[in-house]
Amino acid sequence: MPLSSVPVAQLWRFLKIGAVNTLFGYALYAVLVAIGLQMFVAQIVGTIIAVAFNYFTYSRLVFAGAPTSRLRFGLSYALNYLVSLAALALSALMLRSPYLAGLLATVVAAAINFIVLRRYVFVSRPDAPIVAAMPLLRPVSASEKMDHASCG
Repeated sequence: MPLSSVPVAQLWRFLKIGAVNTLFGYALYAVLVAIGLQMFVAQIVGTIIAVAFNYFTYSRLVFAGAPTSRLRFGLSYALNYLVSLAALALSALMLRSPYLAGLLATVVAAAINFIVLRRYVFVSRPDAPIVAAMPLLRPVSASEKMDHASCG
């Protein structure tokens, strides 16, 4: 997907919400390190909490209206976590500070996140496969209530 085909408004929303998500995730990581968790433990705990936060912010504020796959979102974040873990390990070799290593790993992982989310999770292209979400609730007519009442 060429960057030129990405709607500018959506990319801008992603960058703004991504900054909030990144700050949230990094702050969580930093707090966990500050209270004494080892940096790799802090990263997994922070990632698990941040994934839930990110799902709601991206699905409601960036990709609103696009069909959503929670499974693909979870899988994309599993991949994102592995990339982040590798980046953290490499960063820790270069930087003495676990805070700077965590920040660099966060930036690297976030850089690929938009493309993965747009292309595989919040699919808005008509030719892309769509995983069915829960059907929208709608009022039930009186005749439908009667039909279901007689089944049994």
